[in-house]
Amino acid sequence: MNVQDWGLIDFSEAWRRQRELVDAILRSNQPDTLVLCEHPAVITLGRNSKEDSVSENRDVLAAHGIDIVEINRGGEATVHSPGQLVGYPIFNLTRTKQDLHWFLRTMEQSIIDSIASYDVLGNRVRGLTGVWIEDIRKICAIGIHCSRWVTSHGFALNVHNDMALFDSIVPCGIRERGVTSLQIETGRIFDMAEVKNAVKSAFAANFIVST
Repeated sequence: MNVQDWGLIDFSEAWRRQRELVDAILRSNQPDTLVLCEHPAVITLGRNSKEDSVSENRDVLAAHGIDIVEINRGGEATVHSPGQLVGYPIFNLTRTKQDLHWFLRTMEQSIIDSIASYDVLGNRVRGLTGVWIEDIRKICAIGIHCSRWVTSHGFALNVHNDMALFDSIVPCGIRERGVTSLQIETGRIFDMAEVKNAVKSAFAANFIVST
């Protein structure tokens, strides 16, 4: 598994680069790639988004420089902003398992294992993709796209990002549960490079062991 760190990068540029990686994997035997990055503040709308997925007035958001981008991943609305670790696994599932349920559950387990190293107990909620704390606070949103068994998009792990922008959306279309971050759960601000290393190790271990 190749790992690329794109640092802080505009969402639209990262999406363009993802598509280039997908095309490269489809054309050749290029290795699976896990991209890690952060984005300036942006709201993205997945394929299942609804008219009320964004609760804030869109003109107000635009006035504050917050773009709203419709994309081809699954799920509904989510927020990206600095301090949130975004991961894009561009994986060819014909090399492992042609099973999106397996892929999503393995990604969730990788995040659960990553945050466990900070004594934060994550878990799954039946029927709701992502990683949760005590079944009621989402710490990591997950939404993917898959083309000819090559995946794109991925996860957004809240580390020490400003959570206020989540008030502008219905996160993942779920009204009765909240959102949280590693900082909120522990009262600590974490070094992003350290968190990236934890995620890289967990992905390598889980996707190798699970194949």
